[in-house]
Amino acid sequence: VQLQASGGGLVQSGGSLRLSCRASGFTLDYYVVGWFRQAPGKEREGISAINTADGRQYYSESVKGRFTVSKDNAKNMVYLQMNNLVPGDTAVYFCSTDRLKSDTWDGLLTWGMDAVVWDYWGHGTLVTVSS
Repeated sequence: VQLQASGGGLVQSGGSLRLSCRASGFTLDYYVVGWFRQAPGKEREGISAINTADGRQYYSESVKGRFTVSKDNAKNMVYLQMNNLVPGDTAVYFCSTDRLKSDTWDGLLTWGMDAVVWDYWGHGTLVTVSS
């Protein structure tokens, strides 16, 4: 079982990047997949999630309207399209998953991404936004 985030890089402020989260060893058919980021000296922040069973999405206030999470079941991938990037988005980005249970998604919507017990973590990918 493995997750791998990729697609990071250096981009100018206002630019875009698309991150990918590839799952291997299991099928992302009934999971919540979350995107997190950690900037230097800061705590890890959950920024977006997708319910792979029905496509419902969640965004933190810090990225809402700029980032879009999507899935490709055929490729067993989840993506994070990041637009209008700003220097404050500079961080290492991670993806993680939890198997969906009856209350997983409702708990996430009510309490945020910290309410989910994230099982698997991939290596992160660095996003650097220059001003």
